[in-house]
Amino acid sequence: MNKLIIDKDRCKGCGLCVNVCPKKILYLDPDEVNVLGYHPVAAKEGCIACGFCATVCPDIVFSIYKDVKEGE
Repeated sequence: MNKLIIDKDRCKGCGLCVNVCPKKILYLDPDEVNVLGYHPVAAKEGCIACGFCATVCPDIVFSIYKDVKEGE
């Protein structure tokens, strides 16, 4: 299973990652406020580890780990 780790305390809630996610699993959490005072990004299940979110994020909040299957 792919793993997406979000450093919510670094997130400024810009929403760039939300817009580029092809699976539409990222959203700005309206119920949470981080140490910077922003609503940080959160994720539902279903990350395909494409890396688009990490590529556009100006605050480097994403760590993505993709499953490697035998023979790949």
